Amino acid sequence: MLGPGEALLSLFDCIEGVQFWVKDRAGRYQAMNRACLLNYSLASFAGAEGKTDSDLSPAHIATQFQLDDERVLRGQPILNRVELVGRFDHTAVWCVTNKVPLRNERGRIVGTAGVARPLGKDATLPDTGDTALARAVAFMREHFVEPIDNATLARHAGLSVRGMERRFREAFQLAPQQYLRRMRVRLACYPLVYSERTLVAIATSHGFCDQSHFGREFRRETGMTPRGYRERFRVGADA
Repeated sequence: MLGPGEALLSLFDCIEGVQFWVKDRAGRYQAMNRACLLNYSLASFAGAEGKTDSDLSPAHIATQFQLDDERVLRGQPILNRVELVGRFDHTAVWCVTNKVPLRNERGRIVGTAGVARPLGKDATLPDTGDTALARAVAFMREHFVEPIDNATLARHAGLSVRGMERRFREAFQLAPQQYLRRMRVRLACYPLVYSERTLVAIATSHGFCDQSHFGREFRRETGMTPRGYRERFRVGADA
């Protein structure tokens, strides 16, 4: 007889195109249904077990997933968000996504679960704030190295500056510039761990004025200096 978890996965396998997944608090995948595996061009869950979004998605899309997970792990579900979801071929499709915290028997949040439903090639994007924000966030992802002000983001969203700022806070629980700063820090984490590039080179290639600016913002977001983060998490470091 199938256990509850296996039965749930089997149920989601019956819904064409709908992706379902479960992650632990560290963002490591614990379960995926068939549609989610196909999205990443994986034959079985063995290819995804224990991996994170950074392992499976383009960096700019993985960053969004990680930011969302942080919000959900604080107990704030994400409901009916229209967003771009990355695929194995580095393209992306518009989906309606829902993400919720998972709690143990004591009520402690131990992970996240989510579903994503594709809108389809011919679907018209719903006229919602999230759709407008998706355009602003897409611009951030493509131009994060450059200076970006709220007026520019509002123009790409098709909203007034005040309207964009209000909707952004409602959707992400962050001001646009806070979100941009966090995105830059998250993207900088990868070369810190997986490359030998200097801190100056990483800083200037991720939208920071200089190494000092990079250090301040990195510490604000992670509680660690860039050098300390590199020493702790770099490939080959002692566990």
